[in-house]
Amino acid sequence: MYRRPIFAANWKMNKGPSDTESFVKSFLSKLTGRQTSDIVIAAPFIALPTLSEALRDARGVEMAAQNCSQFDDGAYTGEISVKMLREILVRHVIIGHSERRSIFGETNAVINAKMKKAREAGLKLIFCIGETLEERNAGQLESILRSQITEGLDGITPSDMEDTVVAYEPVWAIGTGVTATAEQAQEAHAFVRSVISDLYGPEVAGKLRIQYGGSVKPNNAAELMACPDIDGALIGGASLDAQSFVDIISNGSPAN
Repeated sequence: MYRRPIFAANWKMNKGPSDTESFVKSFLSKLTGRQTSDIVIAAPFIALPTLSEALRDARGVEMAAQNCSQFDDGAYTGEISVKMLREILVRHVIIGHSERRSIFGETNAVINAKMKKAREAGLKLIFCIGETLEERNAGQLESILRSQITEGLDGITPSDMEDTVVAYEPVWAIGTGVTATAEQAQEAHAFVRSVISDLYGPEVAGKLRIQYGGSVKPNNAAELMACPDIDGALIGGASLDAQSFVDIISNGSPAN
């Protein structure tokens, strides 16, 4: 089954409004030809209005938030609601990134609440999962991924899954320069798809796009994207440079 690849830049806590404007100008000037993949840029909250304006006339490039609140409004200092994100034309939101899990203590239950709230607002989900090196070495890869998937997607309907991308990110490969081999990545992606099939059936699983994330670079994008169950990438550090991000998209996308 053909699945259109999706490449998402996750800038994390990098680039304010001025850097965002200059990046988009450079990025769009380098992004030539007909795109055969979807492209998403996830900027910090403060840069999203600038990103929205910069992408106003861009075709095939959408923006994402890196997080959202599970609450609609109220006394939640520092939080950003899905309604606020929709006001500035955000289309996608990253939920469950390993840094949110490990640094900010987000549990599967909190992530699930955010997933449901984002879908209520019509936002498209980029749902992150992945194991630590200790968990992998202990033979817990499948049990960790299964629990993250089943608990994170609890209450998410089959129709919701049409607007959901799963991003498999082995924690030990994020920002370390260490990339899972194509064989390791494909094995994990195939397992994720099998769990989705158990939960939603083979048709939903066959349509679901699963990204790989973890030290993706221009020189390894093609090999990773050639794997049958890898449908794009969630890119951190290498997406901060416009040429690098363009090269990853170009190297990892189907030929025109």
